[in-house]
Order: sequence, then structure tokens, then C-alpha cells
Amino acid sequence: MKRVKLVVAYDGTNYCGWQLQPNGVTIEEVLNRTLSDLMREPIVVIGASRTDSGVHARGNVAVFDTENRMPADKICFALNQRLPDDIRIQSSEEVPLSWHPRKANCTKTYEYKILNRKIAMPLERLYSHFCYVPLDVEAMRQAAQYLVGEHDFKSFCTVRTQAEETVRTVYSLDITKEEDMITICISGSGFLYNMVRIIAGTLMKAGMGVYPPEHVAAIIEARDRQQAGQTALARGLTLVSLEYETELPQWHYSENLHWNYDILQSHIKEDGTAYFLIERCSDAEWDGLLRRNIHHAFQNGARRVLVIDLEKNRLHSGDRYGYYEIQELAPEAMGEAMMMLDDDENMAIMEIHCMAERTAAEFPSWYCAADAGSGV
Repeated sequence: MKRVKLVVAYDGTNYCGWQLQPNGVTIEEVLNRTLSDLMREPIVVIGASRTDSGVHARGNVAVFDTENRMPADKICFALNQRLPDDIRIQSSEEVPLSWHPRKANCTKTYEYKILNRKIAMPLERLYSHFCYVPLDVEAMRQAAQYLVGEHDFKSFCTVRTQAEETVRTVYSLDITKEEDMITICISGSGFLYNMVRIIAGTLMKAGMGVYPPEHVAAIIEARDRQQAGQTALARGLTLVSLEYETELPQWHYSENLHWNYDILQSHIKEDGTAYFLIERCSDAEWDGLLRRNIHHAFQNGARRVLVIDLEKNRLHSGDRYGYYEIQELAPEAMGEAMMMLDDDENMAIMEIHCMAERTAAEFPSWYCAADAGSGV
């Protein structure tokens, strides 16, 4: 048995999206059928991104398992001979059986294209949104900067369940214009349902002068889908690439109006330990912040997360955050944990301690978060 990773490009015009649907042909359906025929065994692909009907891709990712002895790097060539012209496999390679395209950390990049001219151009109709109202690209760029960073993007998604986590990180959001074509390029850790298309619709409103660029900050804070712009048409959207992380960055840092925190990740691989320093967090965001970040550290391989609240000392032994329970760390245990750090890491942690705005005389304790069911 081997697992094969595919990089898939497709024109989504004639498909009802990626995922299997009862009401039309999908990319997943075509790949399953064609691979099963090629490999002479039942094949079911697992896709990284379930693009909607009409959305295109240059670099979606999928995996499948097979007993077939065909070399993994040759599968793309054999498969392309059988696929329709609007689907092409860009590469195929073997990956570990444990590798999953939706569970591995990656940077997703999308492009949204807007044809901004008085009269539509038929040759662009399948791959861009037509807008005849002149758009102020500089205003759109200014508005876009409010969306960069880690935020609750509830205003920018179609929420499917009340329990859905809506915090995401946008790494970059660039807007360019070449002749009549405006391109919005957005990269992030992941995107909510319809998030990129709603962002595009919102930026177009800023470009039309419906509201000033700074109003986007108020839309974020509202956490209300009705406050953002329309969901832009699917045909303007293309999934450009998914770049998978080969190793964890040493630090993960985030700051916005509601929180400011640092996570030292460099000891997860060898020691199974992450250090989570919370410099500032509003009480309303507290539970969600801990639940998300502790869980993400465990997904990245941590067996324990050492947590300190440098603002209000809100941690208490026995508290539960999702699947994890925290206990106050004994001084000797914390001393051992600090001994694992090198001089630069120790210095960085001490600098974070010093920068935290505290009024209490007593320095807060460190706590250890562990899987509540593990007995650790």
C-alpha cells in the first residue's frame, strides 16, 4: 500500500465544485472514476480544498491510497491521458501513509480577478467578475490591510454551524491592476466557507466608495455577515497553490485588538513541549484563544503546552479548554522545562515577561495543559 499526492489543476466552469454532489458532476467524482479505471482497483481521493461550483484551481492537492505498483511519479502522465481537457494533474509523488492534505499545516493562496471596464470582454467571462463601476484600487489596498493578521472572520463567511470556529490568519493580501484586470491575491492558514469571495465583494464596495477603507475594521468587529459586502461570483476565484510546512517556525506570534500572544514551538519535535505566553487577551476571547492554540500545538506534535497569563493570572488548576486540562506547574518542574531552552530562547521569554503590562505584585505561575484523557 502506498499513498500518492496529486497536484490538480482544473477549469471549474463545467463542474459542481470539488466534492461529490448528487446533482451534478464534480472534480472528485471524475478523479475517483478515472483513477479506479487506471489503477484497476476502487480509488477514493481526499482533497485539500473543497472548492465551490465554478471555482478554478491551478494547484489543489489530493491524495489516494493504492496497491498498484505503478511508480508514483508516473501516475500523473498516465492519468492525464484519460482525463477530460479541463482537468490536468500537474505532479504526482509518494508521501507517507500518515500524511493528510487537510491536517498538515499549509499556506493557501487564492486569486480573485475583477474585469473593471465599461463593457464586458467575452474572452474573460469564465475567469473573472465583471464590474462596470470604476474601482479605486488604492482605496481597495488600504481596506485590505485591515484584514491582514489573525482575526475573527465571522463577518466574512457563510457560517454553516453555530459551533464553527471562525478565527483565521491572513498572511498577505495584495491587489494589483494590469490594464482592465484587477487581481486580489490572498494567502492564509486557511479560509472559511465563501470567505475569499466575501472579502472580494467587500473590497469592491470600498473601491466603489460605498464606505471608506477604515470601515473594514468595523466590519471585522461586528462579526455579522450582513455588515460585509456581497459574495462575489465564483468564476472569478482560482485556488493558486497550497504550500505545505516542512518544519515548524521557532515562534508563532499574533496581535490584534483583542489579544497578543507568543508561542515557542522549537521544542515540540524533540521534547513534545510548547511554551504559550499570553501578554494580553480580553475576557470575552479568553476561552477561545486557549482552546484554539493549545489544540493546534497538540496537532503539531506537542504532548504538553506550558501556559502563562502575563496580564491577569486567570489560569486555575482543573480548568478545561476543549480536550485539555491545565494544572499549576511546580517550581522544580518549571525549572526543568526552562533548562531545555537555549540562551536566546530564555532571553526572548524574559523580554516578553518584562514587556507585559502587569499591575499585580505577584508574578503569575506557569500551568501545564495536557490531554484530559491521557492521564499525563
